[in-house]
Amino acid sequence: QVHLEESGGGSVQAGGSLRLSCAASRLTYSIYCMAWFRQAPGKRREGVAIIAGGGSPAYVDSVKGRFTISRDNAKNTLYLQMSSLKPEDTAMYYCAADPRYGGSCLVDRHFRPEAFDVWGQGTQVTVSS
Repeated sequence: QVHLEESGGGSVQAGGSLRLSCAASRLTYSIYCMAWFRQAPGKRREGVAIIAGGGSPAYVDSVKGRFTISRDNAKNTLYLQMSSLKPEDTAMYYCAADPRYGGSCLVDRHFRPEAFDVWGQGTQVTVSS
């Protein structure tokens, strides 16, 4: 059974930085589209960034220029470097994996949570003003 585990969340002041990690196990990592989602209390789960097995990242407009998604296929690990954090970035952050497109990500599909069956347990990010 595929397993994802996030780490790296925490509390920071506005303008600060955090790096999230997502360690994957029991899967052929390179053939998965990987994504970061977030969910604030009372809000829907939102796609933040996606990355295909060979790279080619994409971002939601609200984080462009501030967040960077990357992956290390040799280590089966996904990252999200977050800079210039804002209070509105406060949320539980989740990583997700989808193997159905052989490692490719589809921008019109993979920013939606229903595209993914495999999820981590989440890591909390809190940004104070």
